[in-house]
Amino acid sequence: MTYVTKIYMPNREKFKTYIDSIYESGWLTNNGPLVQKLEKKLETYLGVKNLLCLSNGTDALQFAYRLLEEEGKEVITTPFSFVSTTSAIVAERLKSIFADIDKESYNIDPTNIEGLITKNTCAIAPCHVFGNACEIEEIDKIAKKHNLKVIYDASHAFDVKYKGKHILNYGDISIISFHATKIFHTIEGAAIVIKDDALYEKAKIVRNYGIDAPDSVAMLGINAKMNEIQAAMGLCMLDEVDKISKERKESHQFYTKSLNRYVQLQKKNPNSTQSYSYFPVAFKSEDEMKKVKESLRKENIVARQYFKPSLDTLPYIESKEIMHNSRDLSNRILVIPMHSNIEFKVSEIIIKTLEKGV
Repeated sequence: MTYVTKIYMPNREKFKTYIDSIYESGWLTNNGPLVQKLEKKLETYLGVKNLLCLSNGTDALQFAYRLLEEEGKEVITTPFSFVSTTSAIVAERLKSIFADIDKESYNIDPTNIEGLITKNTCAIAPCHVFGNACEIEEIDKIAKKHNLKVIYDASHAFDVKYKGKHILNYGDISIISFHATKIFHTIEGAAIVIKDDALYEKAKIVRNYGIDAPDSVAMLGINAKMNEIQAAMGLCMLDEVDKISKERKESHQFYTKSLNRYVQLQKKNPNSTQSYSYFPVAFKSEDEMKKVKESLRKENIVARQYFKPSLDTLPYIESKEIMHNSRDLSNRILVIPMHSNIEFKVSEIIIKTLEKGV
C-alpha cells in the first residue's frame, strides 16, 4: 500500500551514535544536552529566536494558550485544520469562535474575523493550512487594532518563508509540529517560538511543572518536555532535511504540472515560498471525490480527506454559524501521496486515475 505520508528514517549509524551518547550520559529527559543542542541548531537553521522544543504539537498549542492565562475568553480560529487546532483551545477552557475560510487559499479569511471580535476575545489563531502562508499583514492589522494576540498553527510549514523570513517569525507565538509524518520530525515532538522575551522566560518554567529552582515552584506548569531520544532523531533529520525538501519539491512540481487541468489546486500566497509537505486536490463534487478515492484504493493507493470533519461540526463545539466554505471543501478534498521516496510509477498511476475520474 502507498499512503499519503511515509516516515523518513535518517542515517541509522548517526542515530546510533547519538543513542550511544545517551547511554553514556544516562541523561534521558529534563532538558538534556541533545535537546539544548537541537534548540540552538533549529534557531540558527530557521532564523528565529526564543524556540523551545516540546513533547508534541498538541501540547505545544495548549502550552501557548496556557501562557496567555485567559481562561474563559474567546479565540477566533479556523474551522479547516486538524482537530488539535480546536481541541487545544477547548482543553485550556477557552471558547473557539470560527471564521470561515477563503475558498481558494483554504486559510482563514481575514474579512470574516473582525465582525466576530467581542470584549471577550483574547486571540486570533490562524493555521497556515498545508503550509500555505496566511494573510499575515491583514491578520496583524486586525490584532493590533483590537489589542489581541496572534497564535499561529504552523504545523505544516517547516520549509516555508514569508517575505524572506521563516514563517515562524510571525505572530506573538507560533507552533510547529515535529510528528513522524512531517518533513522534519523528532518521532513525536514540536517547537514553540515566542516573540516576547519575558514570555519566553516564563515558558521555560511552565514547561517544567512551574519549577523555577530546586525546591521552588513559581507557578502552575505542565510537563511538556522533549526527551533526548526525540532530540537525537531531530539532530539526524536536520542534517538531511534539505535533501528531503528537494525530493518532495520535485514530486510537488510534477503533480502541479500534471493535474492543474483536472482538479482545483490550492491557491498559494505569492509572498511566501511553498511547502512540500502535502498535495491537496479538490474536486467539483463529493461524488467525484469518492469515485477517485475508491479507484485509487483499488490500486493500493490511499488518499485521505484532510481535513474532515469541518471543525465547527465537532460534538464538543457550539458554533453559532455554519462554516459553509469549510464544510464544502472538507467534503470534496483529497490529499494524495507525496513523499521523498515515492516511486515514479505510483505518481503516474495517481495522475491517470485522477484524469479518468474527472
